[in-house]
Amino acid sequence: MHSRVDDVRRPRWAAAALSGLLLTLCTASWAAAQVSRVQETPAVAPADAFSAGGVRGVLEQGQHLENARRWAEALSLYEESLRDFPDSEPLRQRQDVARLHYCLERRYADQSFLQSVETLNGPQALALYHELLRKIDAHYVQAPPWARLASRGSAALDLALSDPSFCRAHLLAGRPDRLAGFRGDLFRLTAERAVEGPKDLVQLASDVAALAEQRLGLRPAAAVLEFVTAAGGGLDDYSAYLTAGQLRDVYSQIEGNFVGLGVELKADRGALLIVHVIPGSPAERAGILDGDRITAVDGTSTAQLSTEEAAALLTGEEGTYVRVTAVTAGGSERILTVRREHVEVPGLEDVKILAADYGIAYVKIPAFQKSTARDLEAALWDLHRQGMRSLILDLRGNPGGLLTASVEVADKFLTQGGIVSTRGRSPQEDFNYQAHYGGTWPVPLVVLIDRDSASASEIFAGAIRDNRRGDVIGERSFGKGSVQGIFPLGYAGAGIRLTTAQFYSPSGQQISRQGVLPTQQVTVAARPIYGAAATSRPQASADAILEAGLEAARRRLASRTDP
Repeated sequence: MHSRVDDVRRPRWAAAALSGLLLTLCTASWAAAQVSRVQETPAVAPADAFSAGGVRGVLEQGQHLENARRWAEALSLYEESLRDFPDSEPLRQRQDVARLHYCLERRYADQSFLQSVETLNGPQALALYHELLRKIDAHYVQAPPWARLASRGSAALDLALSDPSFCRAHLLAGRPDRLAGFRGDLFRLTAERAVEGPKDLVQLASDVAALAEQRLGLRPAAAVLEFVTAAGGGLDDYSAYLTAGQLRDVYSQIEGNFVGLGVELKADRGALLIVHVIPGSPAERAGILDGDRITAVDGTSTAQLSTEEAAALLTGEEGTYVRVTAVTAGGSERILTVRREHVEVPGLEDVKILAADYGIAYVKIPAFQKSTARDLEAALWDLHRQGMRSLILDLRGNPGGLLTASVEVADKFLTQGGIVSTRGRSPQEDFNYQAHYGGTWPVPLVVLIDRDSASASEIFAGAIRDNRRGDVIGERSFGKGSVQGIFPLGYAGAGIRLTTAQFYSPSGQQISRQGVLPTQQVTVAARPIYGAAATSRPQASADAILEAGLEAARRRLASRTDP
């Protein structure tokens, strides 16, 4: 049994504030603790790097970030750049190196992972590895690349041996000669092995762990867990090993509730940028604003910390307090004390009548979570009582969420036809989702998307477009066309997020790397920060996509022809 989700792009959720992924969730991503999506983005916009020399400019900017050990920002830079240069092998190689560093940094700031390193013995760690590999063998969307996973496991351990946090945790500092000798033997051992399946990988990990214990005094579980995490994250951009803490966060994200401050964060030049503050959250009551930069947590400068370490300082038990130094866009500095509380992540934002003279209603869906369809149904009845004659659904910046939630929402507007189909290597992953007549809202519909609308958002937009149910306005969407399953594992409370299928729009269009093309494209010169006020609190005078959506809604009402 596993939970089937259309996961977020890359964003992750840290116990400082809000939730999301989706994981945006590396689809968004793609969690340090709870209630705060930390969306990693580059310090310099990819467009700036491109103008400096295309791929070369990106690699130079990435090298600068890597030298500063800003792995989250480097990884985000490479991922964003690969959307414009998808065939660049140098970018893909640097992306994987940055991902290995980034994920290592996250794990060793995660108390649930540190506990598993301490409590698992060698045989238990190997049993965990074998179970994870069997899940991959049974459910992954493609034939698993066993030899590549073996090489990546060895590379992950080699990288860990040069990482200060790993060496401190395992008392390996001050042994350069031993480490150098072991590394040579590690890669020779890997190169000599023929790896054709899970048993071969487990045997390799067992032999490497024994060698590391003999040469370095490294606990076998620590070595094996590097192979475990490397396999989980070495399949594609959305599959990943989940520590016990991260698995809990995934389930909390589905439910839409967390303990934290109620903000969405991203790394920003040694600080944490507040991308969005949840209305009614502890952060909002404390005076934290969209666009603020957190430069210190409980007196510790964020410039001295990794993003994970800074986000981890914001986490804690419900009812405890954290003191943050927040700097406004204008440079004004405040020291604020915020209480960590249970935060309900709203399924909808900005439910309103946007143009009363035409009866044009507006609803923003920030992510597709368990309650979204129910919340939307209640909002639509309320808008109907206020005189709604047409509806704009804003999916800009929506990173995805539950596949079933997007299907349920689409079914509210479609009387018949397909919504989405999924296809996987296993026949049990093949589904055709169809619309049903009952409970359908016939209101004229406009859907807003942008390049950050991903996965579940693309399912909904593709269904509306292909069935000619309404206008889809904005930019080509992200192009995250895969479905992830969440599989619990038998040891350490861990799990794996695993790509199990690709999804296709009703016309048979594959969404992966293609995205959804709007029926009306709108070029945005300076696209707004995802989740910030420009998208979640639209200003008609400054929002070209929203203006186009309003005009489309007016045209439909004037022509009196429903889609």
